[in-house]
Amino acid sequence: MGIELRALALHALDLNQLTKLAKVIGKARSEGASLDPLTPFRLAVLSNSTIDLIVPALVASAARHGVALEVIRPSYDQVAQEALTPDSRMNSSKPDAVLLALDYRALPLKLSLGNREASSSVVQGVLGYLRALRDGIKTHSNAVCIFQTVAPPVEMLFGSLDRALPGTRRSLIDNINRELAEHIPGWGDVLLDVAGLAETVGLADWHDAQQWDMAKFPFSDQLIPLYADHVARTIAGMRGKSAKVLILDLDNTVWGGVIGDDGLEGIRIAQGDTVGEAHLAVQRLALDLRQRGIVLAVASKNTDEVAREPFRTHPEMLLKLEHIAVFQANWNDKATNIQAIAGELSLGLDAMVFLDDNPAERGLVRKLLPQVSVPELPEEPAYYARTLAAAGYFEAVSFAAEDLKRAGFYQDNAKRAILQKTIGGVDAYLASLDMTITFQPFDATGRARIVQLINKSNQYNLTTHRYTDPEVTEAENDPEVFTLQVRLADIFGDNGMISVVISRPCEAGVWEIDTWLMSCRVLGRKVEHMVLREILDHARAAGVHTLTGTYRPTDRNKLVVDHYARLGFTKLQEDSSGLSRWELLVEEAELENTPMKVVSHGFSNRRVHAHD
Repeated sequence: MGIELRALALHALDLNQLTKLAKVIGKARSEGASLDPLTPFRLAVLSNSTIDLIVPALVASAARHGVALEVIRPSYDQVAQEALTPDSRMNSSKPDAVLLALDYRALPLKLSLGNREASSSVVQGVLGYLRALRDGIKTHSNAVCIFQTVAPPVEMLFGSLDRALPGTRRSLIDNINRELAEHIPGWGDVLLDVAGLAETVGLADWHDAQQWDMAKFPFSDQLIPLYADHVARTIAGMRGKSAKVLILDLDNTVWGGVIGDDGLEGIRIAQGDTVGEAHLAVQRLALDLRQRGIVLAVASKNTDEVAREPFRTHPEMLLKLEHIAVFQANWNDKATNIQAIAGELSLGLDAMVFLDDNPAERGLVRKLLPQVSVPELPEEPAYYARTLAAAGYFEAVSFAAEDLKRAGFYQDNAKRAILQKTIGGVDAYLASLDMTITFQPFDATGRARIVQLINKSNQYNLTTHRYTDPEVTEAENDPEVFTLQVRLADIFGDNGMISVVISRPCEAGVWEIDTWLMSCRVLGRKVEHMVLREILDHARAAGVHTLTGTYRPTDRNKLVVDHYARLGFTKLQEDSSGLSRWELLVEEAELENTPMKVVSHGFSNRRVHAHD
């Protein structure tokens, strides 16, 4: 049923329609209907405002982004009480996240006009208050906090000087937002930029004084669908549902005109040309997305050589062939080409966004591949880039330096797929890659990427346990916990961090594999065998005689249902939900050899060797 609900949610729904859809979702949940493949998520909302109209919109909008959202609503304007009381309704419900939906009226913003020192004290007081709320929530419910930036009021005291003069409400709020944005990554929480959203629509339209006076609405009810969508896409980002690939049509999308008819000289991408500027904006956005780690691909109905020619020789083209991971130009339908792209990149269709000016092509892909995100483009090409950027497909809640390399990782993966087709046999192919796998325990350098992988990996993830930055730090510093971060390199380049393992002692001589996840881009390369070999080496050194592991099924991790069986574990039990427990006796473990060099460092003894 989840597929049908998401299909309904994908439409541009107004507040009434979102409310109706939320009722349908609620009824399905109360009747015990499965909402698969939507991912369950429990969100508590703490606010100083009335949120009754917002909650249904949140539930319906979350379905649009692949999430089955349950919202916990504590009492009105009981923010501190709910956060700081151990057995409050919110803390007792154990939410996955808490949305601190506070506007400027909830904060102690004492004016200190022209007094920089007093102004700084006010800002630090607000941050201290927010940190106290966060610490209470973390202590009592272990939930991630989603902090909103604050939309300033429309009213000014001095006019333009308000922003520059210390102690004005605008200056205080600007400083709070800036400090909050700087502190959030260190806290291990998530930022929702409501101030930026309000500025986009206009502060005068965001704040409705009459609705606040009558019903304590935090912003205009006309903007609830927009706000709900931004909350929902943030939650989706927390669960790793952000898209990873932008697939581009070419004719009248990347350039104006049809290359096969108009020729190289006839397509429009020149600066100073109205149409050309619009398509250059698409190229510029695509390049910017690639720089932050989004993979670029092409799906075009064209002769391959003709389609590639502008990338090679047109002087105005910003996109070059080296920016494109997979180039599909042929006379197949777009859906077939998108499936081929997903296959070459070893990614699911739900990781794809398809940009095409042709409504018929968009409709075909939506019908045949409903998992693929397809923005509805306006007729005017000048708004293509803005429409794509505003849709929230690539929403990120964290950033690691390794993200900058991701597009290159997948581009190299496509080259590996081509190599595999030319070399006979899997073993010969793996040997030709000249792989080096590197193991080390968790550390501060890799922590941001470790947290990101734990919270975003869904397919090759045995338990889908989610951990915040402080929790990962705790595991890193606990001498009883065995941790692994795994990297892989080969002849095509560095794949970066591709696996994370957390094992905990559960009784004398027994390690429980709490978390084991891998990047899908290294599937089929027997990395899991090498990871288990490393775990076993350390288990023996620690006097551990048994490894146990759990497979907890979700709508997206069916890929690893046989993970433990393939590695020689024995199934101990399995319940009606498919949750199974497995065991491996350390001394009896037998693993096949994999041709790769092994480097292990950061542990008590450093090892460098090869398995041939």
